[in-house]
Amino acid sequence: MRAEKLSISLTPEAVTLIETYRQAHAMKSRSQVIEHALRRLREEDLEAAYREAAAELDPDWAPTTGDGLAHEAW
Repeated sequence: MRAEKLSISLTPEAVTLIETYRQAHAMKSRSQVIEHALRRLREEDLEAAYREAAAELDPDWAPTTGDGLAHEAW
């Protein structure tokens, strides 16, 4: 994996949180903790987008997704 080195400034509390999480989850580096956190943020954004899209679905369309079969049939 290609990585780019960054320099960031964090509060001592944030650094402690990262280090505690790293140790508790047997991660090799603080960078892995940050990457994990960023993945979670991306997943949260995607989940929110899917929820929003699902809320916009036409209720008359839903029965056609199962070709007329009840949910229990497939």
